[in-house]
Amino acid sequence: MKVAAIQMTSGPEVSANLEQARELLEEAAARGARLAALPENFSFMGLKDADKRAVAEADGQGRAQDFLADISRRLKLWIVGGTVPLRAGAAGDGRVAAASLVYDPDGRRAARYDKIHLFDVDIPGRIEAYRESRHVAPGAAAAVVDTPAGRLGLSVCYDVRFPELYRYLSAAGAQLLVVPSAFTAPTGRAHWETLLRARAIENLCYVLAPAQSGFHPGGRETYGDSMIVDYWGRVLQRVPRGRGCAVADVDLSRQAGVRESFPALAHRAFANNTHE
Repeated sequence: MKVAAIQMTSGPEVSANLEQARELLEEAAARGARLAALPENFSFMGLKDADKRAVAEADGQGRAQDFLADISRRLKLWIVGGTVPLRAGAAGDGRVAAASLVYDPDGRRAARYDKIHLFDVDIPGRIEAYRESRHVAPGAAAAVVDTPAGRLGLSVCYDVRFPELYRYLSAAGAQLLVVPSAFTAPTGRAHWETLLRARAIENLCYVLAPAQSGFHPGGRETYGDSMIVDYWGRVLQRVPRGRGCAVADVDLSRQAGVRESFPALAHRAFANNTHE
């Protein structure tokens, strides 16, 4: 079964971003994908971080959510909607949730995951700092969902640095992990491929990693290199830079055979899970 990782260069105009996403989703479907994943911030990357508060949607309605429901139905495609800024009522301070939304081919929302680990860092060696938690409220629960491409474990960008989340997802039956991202250029060059392949290898999972790429209005540069990695850590397909669509096959029977013959997941000595 084919899956797709879509690479975009999003900006502050929601309509333009959704049009870009539409074209790439149509390409994914035309190339035979049954499940396609969009990158983090696919519908909106503002000139400054605070801008996402103004475009945040109510849970269940809004331009980005309506777009995902409509196009999944039209293309008969499972879609992982990168992240959409949703109003986080529980936060009570105007911050939004970075919500990754999964839609089935009937246009129904099948899952929601709110990004747990927030990017509050200073980039080493650069005058570049991020404080995501100023405008985003963290999620508190992991999420897995059954799809035709396998049991899918959800995560977002900075989550990839926290292997305990992926241990929880694999223990919950995940066969495929999705990591929609907007990695910075310096951290991407240093760590992106290494982290993705590590999460694949240690969990014997496929990894689907759609990303933002290039220069965005406001001056931010994202790394790109969207890729699909198999359960043995092999990069099956990638889009190094620019806009595009990586498509590859997921073979669940072969994955199951490797997990049976190489039962590393069953050999875990420390199996306590914390994200419940």
